[in-house]
Amino acid sequence: MLFGAAAPGGERRRGRGQGRGRGRGRVPQHVWRINLDTPEEAHQNLSFGAADRWWEQTDLTKLILASNKLQLLSEDVKLLPALTVLDVHDNQLTSLPSALGQLENLQKLDVSHNKLKSIPEELMQLSHLKSLLLQHNELSHLPDGFGQLVNLEELDLSNNHLTDIPTSFALLINLVRLNLACNQLKNLPADISAMKSLRQLDCTKNYLETVPSELASMASLEQLYLRKNKLRSLPELPSCKLLKELHAGENQIEILNAENLKHLNSLSVLELRDNKIKSVPDEITLLQKLERLDLANNDISRPCSGHLLMMKFLALEGNPLRTIRRDLLQKGTQELLKYLRSKIQDDGPSPNEEPPVTAMTLPSESRINMHAITSLKLLEYSEKQAAVIPDEMFNAVRSNPVTTVNFSKNQLTAIPARIVELKDSVCDVNFGFNKISSISLELCMLHKLTHLDIRNNFLTSLPEEMEALTTLQVINLSFNRFKAFPSVLYRILALETVLLSNNQVGSIDPLQLKKMEKLGTLDLQNNDLLQVPPELGNCENLRTLLLEGNPFRTPRAAILAKGTAAVLEYLRSRIPT
Repeated sequence: MLFGAAAPGGERRRGRGQGRGRGRGRVPQHVWRINLDTPEEAHQNLSFGAADRWWEQTDLTKLILASNKLQLLSEDVKLLPALTVLDVHDNQLTSLPSALGQLENLQKLDVSHNKLKSIPEELMQLSHLKSLLLQHNELSHLPDGFGQLVNLEELDLSNNHLTDIPTSFALLINLVRLNLACNQLKNLPADISAMKSLRQLDCTKNYLETVPSELASMASLEQLYLRKNKLRSLPELPSCKLLKELHAGENQIEILNAENLKHLNSLSVLELRDNKIKSVPDEITLLQKLERLDLANNDISRPCSGHLLMMKFLALEGNPLRTIRRDLLQKGTQELLKYLRSKIQDDGPSPNEEPPVTAMTLPSESRINMHAITSLKLLEYSEKQAAVIPDEMFNAVRSNPVTTVNFSKNQLTAIPARIVELKDSVCDVNFGFNKISSISLELCMLHKLTHLDIRNNFLTSLPEEMEALTTLQVINLSFNRFKAFPSVLYRILALETVLLSNNQVGSIDPLQLKKMEKLGTLDLQNNDLLQVPPELGNCENLRTLLLEGNPFRTPRAAILAKGTAAVLEYLRSRIPT
């Protein structure tokens, strides 16, 4: 077993310890005392060279004891207070020492693939812990105080015997990845929706019959795994605008509703194999980024549309399809899509006839998509290279309140004045990729606006009247021409995300930023910041601070690479006292 390898010249490095696969039942005592005891060479050599100055060596920070058949971890682990990583995975541990709670610098703890039946309460004291790996143990419950681990970013509890989740999970607001697969969960607590940073949630192979409706508000979620449960329907996820993958195969889903699909604009993977789905709604054609659709082994008799232009993989085998020969299903995705698209052309209108506006009509084929307006509450006129938005678009809305407007990728030089007509309903507006040089007062009257995307335009400033947008949570101003942080943003206190990358911003006011208590993400990459004010470190609510690509000298790249928490800590250390 190797702990502190000897380097050339006899230098003893205490920064890291490893011990693998030697079949020991316990760790030798000298390992725990490696920071305390004088090395043997000190007793034998009285004339120390530079390489032998053992008293100047740093304390052990990483200890790897994986795959050693360990049955016990000693309380003496507390003698290694500098540890940031402790890896004891793949052993035979049935318990953990309470002394682990004294390792206040610990950032990663891997105790996976052991025989743990419980977690000591003292573990909840590890306030700096970012990664906790507990998969493949015998845990049947978790401590109620789990929410104290507020800095956790990764938590793996898969392959245990858990029947419920503590409500204190709601406090894990920095968690990015949560794996609950292969347990015995019958439900998820609604409080899980408070995890505002969560991107990946894996609940595969449990006993879930429903998913709490609160899950629909998790705006950061990108991957959701619900495979091998007992779901009878897909959850509706209206706020999950970033969701890229939804896996719900091997359930008991019978009906796929338009409501389940209509908000999932970012979805690229939809996996629904081995369910009882009888038909696919035409609204699936609105998922313009969908690349993989797996509907194998269901009860579908009518094929879905060939309008899914981005599709790279489509599985329909194992369905009682009446119009597609079985040999065609076996030829693969491209042949299948080719056939489905040919059916659209065969059944389409004659050359002189206007195509009917139906749920199957894509925006590119019809100027006004009435289905999108009435059912999806979406007003879309994008990628037309248009200099103005036709009045007929606004006329078509009439008494149908729309919540989303997408006028991106055109040649607009100004925001259409008629957008004010939508002020009582619209929440999400996209003017990205145009030639807009100023924000109109009409836009400032959209008092329900929560998301505003004006990236890739010619903006140099924002009007003070934008202060009226009191519900605005996300604003994307990337790739514009701002030379300063727009001062009006400091007064929109609901803002959670400000994206200002690729501009010419030269300064920020940290005292004003600190007042934005809900601001969690600030992207200032590729700007002209010559210095980063140390007081920015006091903005401890920031979970994501991106500063790369600016000409400042400090913090250095090595600090930036450590992540937001390290950058803020570094800046705080430089505040003059």
